[in-house]
Amino acid sequence: MSQPALTKRTSWQMIVTLLLFGFMYFPILVLAFYSFNASRYSSRWEGFSLRWYESLLNDSRILSSLQDSLFVAFCAVGVSAILGTMMAVGLAKYRFFGKGVYRGVSYLPLIIPDIAIAVATLVFLATLGVRLNIWTIVAAHVVFCLAYIAVVVSSRLANLNPHLEEAALDLGATPLQAFIKVLLPELMPAIVSGCLLAFVLSMDDLLIASFTAGGGANTLPMEIFSRVRTGVKPDINALSVVLILFSGALAFLAEYLRYRSDRRQFRQ
Repeated sequence: MSQPALTKRTSWQMIVTLLLFGFMYFPILVLAFYSFNASRYSSRWEGFSLRWYESLLNDSRILSSLQDSLFVAFCAVGVSAILGTMMAVGLAKYRFFGKGVYRGVSYLPLIIPDIAIAVATLVFLATLGVRLNIWTIVAAHVVFCLAYIAVVVSSRLANLNPHLEEAALDLGATPLQAFIKVLLPELMPAIVSGCLLAFVLSMDDLLIASFTAGGGANTLPMEIFSRVRTGVKPDINALSVVLILFSGALAFLAEYLRYRSDRRQFRQ
């Protein structure tokens, strides 16, 4: 291929890439810009102000819903971290009947639409006669958080030296000691990375929480949705910017931990 043709092709690829990035991130920039608007109406600029960020600190409904979201996320991620790690290790180390089917079923929440999970969970809870409350939201969030953490830990297990635990056992360690002192430290970066990812997904969930929330339970996405139904106000813009920065920081930290873990594994 000639140099002019290659240059022309590269320029078109660059233009398409820039258009795609603009389509994805320009609305976020507009949102951030209008979060500093002094006007009560998002469509009219009246000057720079931090009043909407200050109002978030005095909004009792926002603070209460944020507390509920944090409670759900921490509980769901804590349970999922333990169960997801055990599931990943069990699928990687042991052979049993129906292992392939179990693996496929375990990862189904990754591809099933959220609305399907929400409806199925609601029907299941109603069949059992369980009263909806904040704990039913936690249980529903464990379903998809578990799958995400298990996938991240499984990818780390696939790159580990399979003889590490065998060496520890040969040196006199019990299976439990080998797991805690040898395997778990190697898996910890992946576990933390998966937990951060699951935490962001739990904080961001609206559908599943809406279907499984009872009286008195109101997560932050549910509160935001109830407000934007009557129009987007500048305080919602400010809250959205804070959530974007928070989620971006957690995603960056998760990717950094994964990158460090991969580099250390490569050096070994």
